[in-house]
Amino acid sequence: MEGRKIERGRLRGFVRRMAMECLCSGEQLRAADEIIRSPESAITKDCSASGYSSQNGEIEQYLDNGNIEEAELSLREGVCLNYEEARALLGRLEYQRGHVEAALRVFDGIDIPALVPKMKISIARKVDRRKTRSQWDSPPMPLHAVSLLMEAIYLKSRALHDLGKFKEAAQECRMILDIVEAAVPEGLPAGFGKDCKLNEIICKAVELLPELWKLGGFSLEAISSYRRSLLNNWNLDGETIARIQKEFAIFLLYSGCEARPPNLHSQLDGSFVPRNNMEEAILLLMILLRKFNLKRVERDPTIMHHLTFALSISGQLKPLAVQFEELLPGMLDKREWSYNVALCYLAEEDDSTALNLLKRILKSGDDSDNFKELLLASKACTERSAHTEGASYAQRAIANIQGGCEQLAGVADLLLGVNLSNQARCATSDTERASWQCEALEVLENAEKKMHGKDPRAMYSLSLENADQRKLDAAAFYAKKLVKLEAGSELRSWLLLARILSAQKQFADAETIIDAALDQTGKWSQGDLLRTKARIQAAQGQLRNAVETYTKLLAVIQLRTKSLSAGIFLAKGTKDDISLEIETWYDLALLYLRMSQWRDAEVCVSKIRTISPYSALAWHVEDLDRKHVPSLISTASVLREIGNRPLPSVRCFLTDALQLDRTNHAAWFNLGLLYKEEGGRSAAEAAECFQAAALLEETAPVAT
Repeated sequence: MEGRKIERGRLRGFVRRMAMECLCSGEQLRAADEIIRSPESAITKDCSASGYSSQNGEIEQYLDNGNIEEAELSLREGVCLNYEEARALLGRLEYQRGHVEAALRVFDGIDIPALVPKMKISIARKVDRRKTRSQWDSPPMPLHAVSLLMEAIYLKSRALHDLGKFKEAAQECRMILDIVEAAVPEGLPAGFGKDCKLNEIICKAVELLPELWKLGGFSLEAISSYRRSLLNNWNLDGETIARIQKEFAIFLLYSGCEARPPNLHSQLDGSFVPRNNMEEAILLLMILLRKFNLKRVERDPTIMHHLTFALSISGQLKPLAVQFEELLPGMLDKREWSYNVALCYLAEEDDSTALNLLKRILKSGDDSDNFKELLLASKACTERSAHTEGASYAQRAIANIQGGCEQLAGVADLLLGVNLSNQARCATSDTERASWQCEALEVLENAEKKMHGKDPRAMYSLSLENADQRKLDAAAFYAKKLVKLEAGSELRSWLLLARILSAQKQFADAETIIDAALDQTGKWSQGDLLRTKARIQAAQGQLRNAVETYTKLLAVIQLRTKSLSAGIFLAKGTKDDISLEIETWYDLALLYLRMSQWRDAEVCVSKIRTISPYSALAWHVEDLDRKHVPSLISTASVLREIGNRPLPSVRCFLTDALQLDRTNHAAWFNLGLLYKEEGGRSAAEAAECFQAAALLEETAPVAT
């Protein structure tokens, strides 16, 4: 090994001396040119008419293959290096020795612009000869000489890169692609230049150029170079193209630079053309996935990770699920595959499919490695109102946390608390309800502590649970912390705080909170805020102001509806708008009834029936719907006041109302009246109902 290093060093020294001799003076160069031009000279057998040696390609091959003796023999027998070739060879040797600045000085001495026309003609004629098989019209420069000069440009670019001059390096590297494109506009044929490394140099330049622009901070130029490398035919192999596609997709996703869409005039009509960076990145990643599935290139699991990010950011979770489902077996672990697909379906509100996928993982009964799957299953159960099952999954997750991440333990507590809270709302007995409410509050407090008061979800759930249990001071405390934590960015947090303040009868403060939220919210998202404000105004007796606020709300709804019909995409769907519009007309009808404006109230009811002929709200204004709490209470009240005293029927309506809403003070009050009329031992129950009604009315928010 040591002997080989010595031989290589001796050869490099010899090549360096020979190159320096060729560079030593203009007289020697002119003499060499005269010898070359002489038809009697033996060197003309090895030199072209333009002074470029055909033997130099052999010498380069010997050097690259490590054949030291052969290379030295070729150099000693007859060297025909012209000025440019000598500098290119000497510059390569200096760069290989790590003398970057010295190599750069040598490369600077080559007048590349003067040689570019000959290089273009040589490449073009080489391609034409491959097509026509003609041996006539010899190019002005042998292809190995073109290769040597191209390598000099490439190494100069690498040297500038090593010195941190990225812009200059990119400009040098771009020259290689410009030369090839100008010579062969339709692209390089397969196998072009392989006999003299030209194709290898071109491929390296194609891959290097965008990286240089990125290092220099020129994002748009980098994107343009990536597109150029993929859209033009550079005779790249499949693995190189895949690498470029991956790097380009990653740059589009994470660079933060938004470029113009690609100009794809060559695409057939009807073909997909990306409209932005995200779509272009997704297209590239999907092409790579297709190549993996067809086994054209080696698998790369990170591609799926980047595609997951891209489609998630775009909100395209259903297509992402399809991509996961199309993956060949073995690309991802079965558990990871099921978990990711379940995430996609859960985000698309297909809770049943998500839960079924997760149950496949969890059916083994071994929960030690299934912590995140248990959390997701609990979340899916929460979304589909399977609260008992959701609480069970959360408890299994807590049992298997095994001293791990405290944040994840907090998430498990949060999911358990939410499911217990929902269980309490659906409880059929007061004992179960009280037990679950107490446990839910305790678990949510633990979750908030484990997350160190930094998780908005835990803070919101804790505030809401305290409000439901009418612990309004604690609810207001957490709601204020929540608004501060989110810097007022979440609409639901403003609404929660305003409703808690209204339950505390702090109507002025609640209205101030709503006004602050309105100032920070776009008009199209102000629906719930305006409705809450109108109810607060009505609770203060400001009926005219409330009517004016409802009118603004109806104008916003109509604007949204027209925008949807015009094809403008909105975050909320038409279903939410229809529901909000019906509720607004209903609230307005009740206001007009309080103001004794009967005709206006009738107009509101007709509006509701125009939108939804069988709406419970319309029937409530005139009475009766079995699943609408105000309708049930009104019906019970009417039945109680009529003759014959049908008390069992009255009790049935009121208990149905309380099954639907345990916190409705009017239902408790009417039930107390019913027990009072029954007399006897029912008097104690009547007192309890009146006490509950008084407490609930005192702490009732203006909107729920």
